[in-house]
Amino acid sequence: MRVVVVDDHVLCRLGLARLVGEQPDLELAAAAASAEEALERVRADRPDVVVTAVSLPGGDGLGLTRRLRADDRIGVVVLGDSEAEDTLFQAMEAGASAYVDASAPIAQMVAAIRHAAVAPGSFTAEGLAEALERRRRDRELLTPRERETLGLLMQGLPIAQIGHSMNLSPHTAKTYTARIYDKLGVTNRTQAVMAALRLGLVRDGEDDARSSGCRATRRR
Repeated sequence: MRVVVVDDHVLCRLGLARLVGEQPDLELAAAAASAEEALERVRADRPDVVVTAVSLPGGDGLGLTRRLRADDRIGVVVLGDSEAEDTLFQAMEAGASAYVDASAPIAQMVAAIRHAAVAPGSFTAEGLAEALERRRRDRELLTPRERETLGLLMQGLPIAQIGHSMNLSPHTAKTYTARIYDKLGVTNRTQAVMAALRLGLVRDGEDDARSSGCRATRRR
């Protein structure tokens, strides 16, 4: 199984390269320090798996993952922080084959690479079941009415218009908004949008709300 490792830190890149080279069933195809260099090496060396850090110069590992997974034959392992649960879900949504803590034991790292080689379209991560359960609970954090209010907030609507859209008085709409802020632990619309995305309160198919949310962040 041919592997390309991608990390802008020399020591990390060399460590990954050595790790791959020490496995009897893995072969180091190339090492790269940036997303663009990685794409060049992939085109030239046609690896089975790419192992990439989340943060890269000239682009990020998640963006690289999306581009690589356009070819469904290539598996991608994303290295990040186990405490950054939002990044785990971003890696999964980007099409990664595995997400691994950069400080994980060697056996776990190697297992992720092997998984990516044989099942590139199947996602795995340590603690994934627990993370999915926490996301499910987070999605149930808001009542249906509060979720409706949140969706309108993410579209950038002012409170008065939110109330009109929901057949509520401005005062009641403001109360719903205050409850959302309190439950999400935020103090304004911008923070609410970011928290909603981080907690997965925005479901698939709500891309319009996401883009509107970007407009909302510029208003506040």
